Amino acid sequence: MATYNSIGVTYADTRRPDPRIAARIHQALGDAATVINVGAGAGSYEPSHTVLAVEPSSVMIAQRPAGSARALEASAESIPVPDDSADAAMAVLTVHHWSDLEAGIAELRRIARQRIVILTFDHDVSRGFWLSQEYLPEAAAVDEVRAVAVDHLVTLLGGARVETVPVPHDCTDGFLAAFWRRPEAYLDPQVRAGMSMLAQTRDEVLQPGLARLAEDLSSGRWHERHAELLDREELDVGYRLLVAEL
Repeated sequence: MATYNSIGVTYADTRRPDPRIAARIHQALGDAATVINVGAGAGSYEPSHTVLAVEPSSVMIAQRPAGSARALEASAESIPVPDDSADAAMAVLTVHHWSDLEAGIAELRRIARQRIVILTFDHDVSRGFWLSQEYLPEAAAVDEVRAVAVDHLVTLLGGARVETVPVPHDCTDGFLAAFWRRPEAYLDPQVRAGMSMLAQTRDEVLQPGLARLAEDLSSGRWHERHAELLDREELDVGYRLLVAEL
């Protein structure tokens, strides 16, 4: 909770849901008529039939738009609702922040009747992202520590379908790899503030790598090195959708 009370202040501005990713999540929820969103943040990707949002940070809850589902200030590891409270439970880019992953997944299995949908990232893929590899490896160490193996999640869920979620080049949700074809965005401190990996890394650690990025953009070296990205419409940078039928 303390983490997002400090780094989540700009989320409503920088983390606007991307409609293409939203469509994938809503498709995965299928025929679920009621949904509980766990680790809900400011409400990104919640379908209209969400009946409850569970979020430990009051700062994040305060940014939820008018008309959103009722929000409960609680952690994923201990959700104060009865068993089988909704057809589906969803968790979007949150499981790597949970203090007790096993307890959190057990709670999702307890409160959902039909299915669980989780959007996460496969660190084996995402660690190869150019920003982490070439410019900010020290910051990437944050994700090394907290990353959750997809196979481990599948096991905890009792089995799940795993789908690749490519990121469009003009993604509106400012998560870490959203700007893979718009590298200048990483030089904007407000953009970085919406990315937990960067927001949790001291500025003096980031600045040398950001200075190299700025220089490479100015000289054209970044564009030469990553010319193959410039015509891509979407890219697999490790984001994965897990769908578990109960």
